[in-house]
Amino acid sequence: MTVDGVGDIQPPRKLFDTLLVLDFGSHELRPCTQEISKLDYRPKGVILSGGPYSVYDSGAPHVDPAVFDLDIPVLGICYGLQEIAWQQNEKIVLAGEKREYGHAKIAFERKGADSSRVNDLFQDVGDGIDVWMSHGDKLTQLPESFSTIAKTSNAPFAGIAHDSKPFYGIQFHPEVSHTSQGTRILENFAVRICKAGQDWTMEDFKEKEISRVQALVGAKGQVIGAVSGGVDSTVAAKLMHEAIGDRFHAVLVDNGLLRQDEVQTVHQTLTKYLGINLTVIDASEKFLADLKGVSEPEQKRKIIGRNFIEVFQKTADEIKAAAAGSPTSGKIEWLLQGTLYPDVIESIAFRGPSQTIKTHHNVGGLPADMDLQLIEPLRELFKDEVRILGTTLGIPPELVWRHPFPGPGIAIRILGEVTPSQVEIARKADHIFIEEIIRAGLYRDISQAFAALLPVKAVGVMGDKRVHEQVIALRAVDTTDFMTADWYPFDGHFLKRVSSRIVNEVCGVCRVVYDSE
Repeated sequence: MTVDGVGDIQPPRKLFDTLLVLDFGSHELRPCTQEISKLDYRPKGVILSGGPYSVYDSGAPHVDPAVFDLDIPVLGICYGLQEIAWQQNEKIVLAGEKREYGHAKIAFERKGADSSRVNDLFQDVGDGIDVWMSHGDKLTQLPESFSTIAKTSNAPFAGIAHDSKPFYGIQFHPEVSHTSQGTRILENFAVRICKAGQDWTMEDFKEKEISRVQALVGAKGQVIGAVSGGVDSTVAAKLMHEAIGDRFHAVLVDNGLLRQDEVQTVHQTLTKYLGINLTVIDASEKFLADLKGVSEPEQKRKIIGRNFIEVFQKTADEIKAAAAGSPTSGKIEWLLQGTLYPDVIESIAFRGPSQTIKTHHNVGGLPADMDLQLIEPLRELFKDEVRILGTTLGIPPELVWRHPFPGPGIAIRILGEVTPSQVEIARKADHIFIEEIIRAGLYRDISQAFAALLPVKAVGVMGDKRVHEQVIALRAVDTTDFMTADWYPFDGHFLKRVSSRIVNEVCGVCRVVYDSE
């Protein structure tokens, strides 16, 4: 279970002006089916999120109609816009003749001076912008008492606003980095329309989260947590260390699927530079043995997750026994996880909202026989916010800005069976790619980059002889939210240099391709 407030320590939603996101993409922050009467606070405004289904489908998720009686602003995004219309007239949302996925040009329609409130959402944004669309349905007509405030060539009602109430709907996604000035639009809704105060800071979050952890754990309680060397687990571990010192026990499980030299790098980083109490467990033989013959990605994730829990549980028992008798020792009752909000969105599905994108290593709870409660201090943060928190905690920039690495490791970057030799090929290719990105001064310009080993072979000529060997695919993307991304446009000289190094230095590879979609 994840613990919220405790004693006098209140969760952030009760301490700061808060917007309620009724999420048609997961059941966190609040599910779209949240009963409004059961809220334990009054939000400044409500956002109805996007979702993958059609409002007119049988069993599609719908918001509690009471949300429109709260006398607070409401913004519907994509599915949320269609939900606003559907709540008024179920017949005016239908499948469009053309779908809109990806970039689109949107034009705003300004109203007269007597309708300034209707114009507030797009204040200081200009007459039109590039936006990100992701929909197949659209409105066939305006709901009663609504006006059009934006349109595209395919969506005549891409933005709507109620004539007298603070209800707005937009068909595009302002929350993704592909929408220019999307942040300004969200700011207009939160600050200009909802009148939310801007007194939340990361320094406040840090101090209140440290106080919350201290109150939860107590004077002698102990916490155990897995670390991987990634920014999420590093920031979570540093926050926990700030709160309870050596009563936090970090554990690095070497599953044989980590980046090159990762164990040594993480050990030095966490112990020498951050002062964190770290235990390293080499379980690589067990993980690789259990992955033998497995090619299906989800099965790989589940095998790795199951083994991790088993190894982690054993290690937790050993740490608990070793800590017994210490003057400050208490029972290890808590498990730290570096779960972020995108992890939750990608992982959880229920009838109506987002389809499961992946089974995430940090999401889904703990086995019934693992007698621990979860502490997830980063659960409602996005990657860019975690990096700000890391900087606030004094973590060096090279760690804060490290590219993400998947929990299951290189196993899911090998498309096919995972063997020690395949792991070594993928690991070496990845190391060369990242090394060249750093050398070119591009690392901070790219959000994530990696090499994947494809389940195909190509014909080549090496050393004056014909070879039939494997193919490496390179992938690099630019994103801020880690929900949507664009491929990074390397120049040909860079790709040629990386390709040459991989083919020459990684045995078993004769072809390198770049994934540009």
